[in-house]
Amino acid sequence: MQRREVLLAGLCWPLVSLAPGGNALARATTSAGQTKAGSPTAGPVPFGENTVADLARELAAAPFRPQDQVLPGSLAKIGYDQFRGIRFNPAKALWREQGLPFQAQFFHRAFLFRDRVDVYTVAGGMAQPLVYRPEQFTFQGTPAPTENDLGFAGFRLHSPINRPDYFDEVCAFLGASYFRAVAKGQAYGLSARGLALRTGEKAEEFPVFRTFWLEQPARGADRVVVHALMDSPSAAAAFRFVIRPGVETVFDVSMRLYPRVELDKAGIAPLTSMFQFDANDRAGIDDYRPAVHDSDGLAMINGRGEQIWRPLQNPSVLQESGFQDANPRGFGLMQRKRAFADYADSEAHYEKRPSLWVEPVGDWGAGDVHLLELPTDDEFHDNIVAFWRPKQPLVAGSEHRFDYRLHWCNDHTWLPQLAVVTGTSIGAGPKGSRRVVIDVAGGKLKALREDADVRAQVVAAKGRVDNIVAHANPGTGGWRIAFELHPGAERSIELRALLRDDAGPLSETWLYRWTL
Repeated sequence: MQRREVLLAGLCWPLVSLAPGGNALARATTSAGQTKAGSPTAGPVPFGENTVADLARELAAAPFRPQDQVLPGSLAKIGYDQFRGIRFNPAKALWREQGLPFQAQFFHRAFLFRDRVDVYTVAGGMAQPLVYRPEQFTFQGTPAPTENDLGFAGFRLHSPINRPDYFDEVCAFLGASYFRAVAKGQAYGLSARGLALRTGEKAEEFPVFRTFWLEQPARGADRVVVHALMDSPSAAAAFRFVIRPGVETVFDVSMRLYPRVELDKAGIAPLTSMFQFDANDRAGIDDYRPAVHDSDGLAMINGRGEQIWRPLQNPSVLQESGFQDANPRGFGLMQRKRAFADYADSEAHYEKRPSLWVEPVGDWGAGDVHLLELPTDDEFHDNIVAFWRPKQPLVAGSEHRFDYRLHWCNDHTWLPQLAVVTGTSIGAGPKGSRRVVIDVAGGKLKALREDADVRAQVVAAKGRVDNIVAHANPGTGGWRIAFELHPGAERSIELRALLRDDAGPLSETWLYRWTL
């Protein structure tokens, strides 16, 4: 899960430390235009609604086989700087000559991205292989390979979202089952994945997107459809992404999952991000910036309709949290601070990083929103993971469907009557206590007078809480909760707070795990 920032023709991408592997088709098939070796066939073949699902089901019924990682000598041992110099030629972008509202560019295989990825275009119910050619790329500092048909490492989609005369990079699929996207005015930040397996354990498994099918969009279309075949030692899956870029970029995701083995620690709709420090967690930080993170909190609306905010932390050891639920209405890793002054970083511009909200479609049953927070000493390593973990193991040999919507956005409208947490600050208090300050804004609070009967409800699972106050904050236009936490000998305490009046909650529920 470690990340370095790599600039690829304007793309800042996390390089993921992957276990070797991938796959090749276990037997000959032409239903998606592939041969036994995994290379594209020469001509178009029929493509239908169940084509990718049929392939995934066939893969899951056969033993896992590693994906092709063989590269020619000129590419086999290049490093980071040389890899940066290999760029796709925009003049050769897919659909550029047709003048369509989307274009696709491709990533070259090399460096950490050795797995072969095959790509097809789909039009009129037929899938046509997109064959790699060296002339599609420019090579700076590396001899161009003489071989054809090397496949690709991934791709990115472009479409006008900031101005009508320029094709902005909207999303990219690169490395294992990782993908990222932006909305209007944003810069790349957190990532999504197709599937997480045994995340947080030493033997974490990284499924891989091995084949993509890109449906040719119609003229004037506001969306594009991408299909993906995923494989790993433990499972195969078929994905369908309907991608709609704009002020909020939305992915409608349909996953059909076929486990080879029973999956008792599967992560559905996994999100991966970075949190180094903020006002709630600055221990040991010597930095001119007030905050550094791609996301500052985990937001949730559970199946009971409770809206929850859990600020993120950079712990000293791995910290794992499970928020039990049934049929969740949504969860996401959000970036709520949106002013330049919140970060004061004129290069990284963390204020432009996307929030990502997962909206389940249909009932997901019982399980938990799972949050993992790993320690990190810098801002170049992803250390935050969130996903849905079903309560019951996913049975081998069966199909498991999960449909959901991903919202890449600045913020998201949940329960409009509730104020949301805009900041959490923690520092030294009197007599060895910790002073906790929570700022909230919006909802019904906006219409309340400063002398309104608004009360803070604060609960600590251990230790003692004193001097609880709630008051309007003219400096922010919102309200503030403040209290002192006396931990005593405790090293870890679960906290819960919200604002309310006689009619009920006025703010979302703030949850926090204080640790020594």
